[in-house]
Amino acid sequence: MNLQLENKLVVVTGSTSGIGKGIAKSFLQEGAKVIVNGRSQDRVDEAVQELSAFGQVYGIAADVSDASGTAEFVRQVKDHGDVDVLVNNMGVFEVKDFVDVTDEEWMNYFNVNVLSTVRLSRAFLPDMLKRNTGRIINIASEAGVKPLPQMIPYSVTKTSLISLARGLAELTKGTKVTVNSVLPGPTWTEGVESYMVGAAEAENEELEQFTANYFKKNEPTSLIQRFATVEEVADTVVFIASEKASAINGAAQRVEGGIIRSL
Repeated sequence: MNLQLENKLVVVTGSTSGIGKGIAKSFLQEGAKVIVNGRSQDRVDEAVQELSAFGQVYGIAADVSDASGTAEFVRQVKDHGDVDVLVNNMGVFEVKDFVDVTDEEWMNYFNVNVLSTVRLSRAFLPDMLKRNTGRIINIASEAGVKPLPQMIPYSVTKTSLISLARGLAELTKGTKVTVNSVLPGPTWTEGVESYMVGAAEAENEELEQFTANYFKKNEPTSLIQRFATVEEVADTVVFIASEKASAINGAAQRVEGGIIRSL
């Protein structure tokens, strides 16, 4: 299937590892030009070096959780031309008891997970509307619909991203611009693999059996009873960014293996 993404300029925030890097790779494989982003210049350089095998990739190190950092990032992005696709993937999370999360930590969650998306959408959506073409995709989470008690601040910010995407989509009415959110469930990233290997060793279990037991115990409503792959999430994002998905707007697309038991 030709997704008609050749030479499109795609921005993916938080893309030096994990789902973000997978999204960047999938866009490159479809012929798009991709700007990867992270806070560390070294991490950005490493990602660019790795991903350059798949296509035309640029790197911009910037902290998009900060207003001044975002402004500089936008300035550098615009040097590369008009943005066709903005993927707001930047995000943080931590497992922590609700009563132990401080006001400062709450504000950091909103600055990183929500306001980075607000600022970047505010910077690029008007140009998309003017050109009557473009895609904005927020990487939310199944936790935005099914809040996790051990990750309440993360869950709240992901709910905000879903609402933000729907609200911005309302601003695109009658145009060829779309705004959607994608809701990954548990996904097998480098960080998750490292955690699961250590946890399996601590329990003196084989990784495969430990992982299977994890879903039986912690995610019993999952219909696939496994982690999604980074590629499964990334390919969903790429499809939604394509012309083949031009009638999908204001949607919250789940990629969580059926964990959420609702219609």
